[in-house]
Amino acid sequence: MKNRKNQTASALRSKMADFKQFAITLLCVGAFFYLGTILPTTGKTDLSTNVYMGATVLFLGLSILFFLISKKYKKILDERDDQDFLQQ
Repeated sequence: MKNRKNQTASALRSKMADFKQFAITLLCVGAFFYLGTILPTTGKTDLSTNVYMGATVLFLGLSILFFLISKKYKKILDERDDQDFLQQ
């Protein structure tokens, strides 16, 4: 049974790390879209600026969501570690 607990804990750690990596990646992509919005270029239309800003908001929102999910998994792992410590 202890092996099964460890697998679950390792799966949670893996998910936590994955969601954090996804969040960081989305944060970087959102920053690049924002740079595309604020840098002056020839031929830029209002439509392209609005599309860039929409993409920026979308990617940054997803990044925040993934950081929150990663934080939720970390909290679950911390609670599990506390319970294991108290049982010993």
